[in-house]
Amino acid sequence: MAVTTPVTASVTTPAPVPVPAATGDTATGGTAVTAPAAAPVTLDRREGPYGEVVLRRRGDDFEIIANGTFLMDTSDGRSERLLVDAALRTLGARPHPAVLVGGLGVGFSLAHAAAEPAWGRIAVVEREEAIIDWHREGPLGRISGEALADPRTVLVHDDLVAYVRTSPDTFDALCLDIDNGPDWTVTEDNDSLYSPAGLAACAARLNPGGVLAVWSARPSADFEESLRNAGFSGVRTEEVPVARGVPDVVHLAVRPA
Repeated sequence: MAVTTPVTASVTTPAPVPVPAATGDTATGGTAVTAPAAAPVTLDRREGPYGEVVLRRRGDDFEIIANGTFLMDTSDGRSERLLVDAALRTLGARPHPAVLVGGLGVGFSLAHAAAEPAWGRIAVVEREEAIIDWHREGPLGRISGEALADPRTVLVHDDLVAYVRTSPDTFDALCLDIDNGPDWTVTEDNDSLYSPAGLAACAARLNPGGVLAVWSARPSADFEESLRNAGFSGVRTEEVPVARGVPDVVHLAVRPA
């Protein structure tokens, strides 16, 4: 997610983000009681070329909101870790594979990649200067600090869509999580990443036999079909059950050798 110019502070009031209230059972056997949700506290708000991005704390967790849309928080991270693990499993045995993580987000995917000694070069692409600041100098550093200090890691301040189209670098895996999914993008420009041209650009960044892994908040049969039409093989979806609603998923596809 790339910001090429510094972002400035904004005084815009953030849009409210609904959070389900926690529930529990009484000690006497089964009547559900509702606990009040912790009120969010805004820690930072920036306005930049891609709109507003907000960092909030809710209890012990942190949330990132972009243009009024909830993106992610630090409450779980299972599906973000699956994004990296599923890509590595799909690759199979190859020495020190290079991985591109896009974007940085709350840092779960990067931290998980850096904790795995099998990975070689690790590039993470993030377009929002604010998010980079929150990791380098702010509270999200507790998640990503060791990973960013890892000598294998290179942090690229760029827009992922532009990067995959213009970079000469190639990787063995692309682990992409910049939207709520191919059918639910944060900004209109991101739509092009999931288009035929965008998928062709992703394939160009992959070495033969490389893996494209795309996180989504819900399954997308249409995106699976788009991957097949773009020439990828081994298209499949892995699910991570969630407390309510449809599961988070990781779409996986392989560039033919």
